[in-house]
Amino acid sequence: MYQALYRKYRPQTFDDVVGQSTVVKVLKNSISQHKFCHAYMFFGSRGTGKTSLSKIFAKAVNCLEPVDGNPCGKCKNCLISGEKECVDILEIDAASNNGVDEIRELRNKINLVPGELKYKVYIIDEVHMLSIGAFNALLKTLEEPPEHAIFILATTDPQKVPETIISRCQCFSFERIATNMIVERLKYVCEQEHIQIEDEVLHEIALSSDGGMRDSLGILDKLSSYTDELITMNIYTELNGLITKKDLKMLCDSVFIGDYKGVLTHINNFNNNGKNLVQILSQFMYYLRDLLVDYYVNKNSIEYPTELVEKLITNINEKMFDIKKSGNPKIYIEILLLNFMSECSVKVSTKSVNKVSDISKTVENNSASTTVTANNTYVVNTNIDNSISDSNIVKNLEKNDYQIEKESTIVEKDVIHDTGDILNLRDIINVRINNAFALANKQVLNHEIDNLKLLNDYTFDQKIGYLVCELLNSKFRVASEDIIVLSFEYDSIVQQNLLHLEQMEEVYEKITHSSKKFAIISDEEWNKLKKEYIQHLRDGNHYEVLEEPEKVFKKEETDDIISNDATMLFGDIVEID
Repeated sequence: MYQALYRKYRPQTFDDVVGQSTVVKVLKNSISQHKFCHAYMFFGSRGTGKTSLSKIFAKAVNCLEPVDGNPCGKCKNCLISGEKECVDILEIDAASNNGVDEIRELRNKINLVPGELKYKVYIIDEVHMLSIGAFNALLKTLEEPPEHAIFILATTDPQKVPETIISRCQCFSFERIATNMIVERLKYVCEQEHIQIEDEVLHEIALSSDGGMRDSLGILDKLSSYTDELITMNIYTELNGLITKKDLKMLCDSVFIGDYKGVLTHINNFNNNGKNLVQILSQFMYYLRDLLVDYYVNKNSIEYPTELVEKLITNINEKMFDIKKSGNPKIYIEILLLNFMSECSVKVSTKSVNKVSDISKTVENNSASTTVTANNTYVVNTNIDNSISDSNIVKNLEKNDYQIEKESTIVEKDVIHDTGDILNLRDIINVRINNAFALANKQVLNHEIDNLKLLNDYTFDQKIGYLVCELLNSKFRVASEDIIVLSFEYDSIVQQNLLHLEQMEEVYEKITHSSKKFAIISDEEWNKLKKEYIQHLRDGNHYEVLEEPEKVFKKEETDDIISNDATMLFGDIVEID
């Protein structure tokens, strides 16, 4: 019987696992040093190796002669562990066995000693699907399991697992597998299976799998079943409901020249031909991304304005989740692209623009600084990254002296109030935002955005987890060498996080080794900030770096009757010598 590729090439040792080097190293060392934990939790996106590593670890802890932490695969226990009938390694699907009765049955049997192996290993897949009653029934067993029992909980959604369960496990975060690692693994499988395939197709498979090895092998399996001959990009696009690069180029041209009818016609044709519009939009986003990489890295020319390409990628990426959940993705995608085209047409100069190549001279990006030229067009300065978002920027700037008027505020009084013990916090935030825009650096912003992934391993930390989660929920808008402006969706969240501003800065520095001051604002205020900032620079003004004021703290109040003002306590009835 034919065996699917993802099953046939499932890793059998730690060394076979792709892309999870940190997790593998810890587990191998624990085997070599005989330091086993009684409960583990593996969490991460689908197809990243959670179940495979669980099975390898279960085999390794029972191996009689492990080799550098790997199961030898030859001893009696390894041979027994590899059999489906093994009674000491139990794999439980929590999605279909999520009731309290199933967990109680597990508890009743767990005290029985292993029948053939050294340890009983319980692998509970998709553990977040357990009911509250089942979690409660499992809790006591996890806290004090018998010495011969080991639990491995695997989940794609750790947020749904109670903290009481998580705190009793040694947790490991599984990262999405890098594209180049997936490509290398696919090449190996193709060599073993004698599959002829273009390198470009392998790259597209790796991209579409979103970091999941199982999905990649599944797509390769489907393609290999379609033909015994060379698998080309045309076959890949046809079989997966995608479109060719020629179609992508035509759609791109229509968007950036403002051809509304052409865009609608392309989308309608794709839909009528049975294409998956959500996949096509994702494909379109990667196509735009490749154009930018080719421009910035390979120094090749690009026929579209880079700031608009970046803005469109950002718009698509931010709306992708909503599009997938939409009742009618076709209409959502149409409105998204037409709205983008409409916004761009508003931002061009008063002179008409007929060619795509002219747009870069006349369109201002919502995050790029601009200056006005004599012919009334705008020259884009890409010093500020176009992913910088929105808020309420410096108002009432004098056109000639470029200084902020004293009464001008970057953040409205009804948005950011005096919080904590710092009386002049609002003034400090104002100056930080001004200075961030004055010294904005796209490379710094991109670097800090990349740093965010370092925070993922600390989301469950009992001391700093809540601060890390708040940082991950923020949007990094603009950054300089010393300052990051970040925004949150609601004003209430802004107020709450301002109370922990210094702690957030300290946590971010310790994890990323990047020392930055934060300026926290709301998404709504950022939108205002962006528009006013662009208008200000359009008028030919520039920002000067201001000196951040010293923090002014509240005076400590005391209930000591001696140190308090007697008059305040007793009024005029007291005579003071």
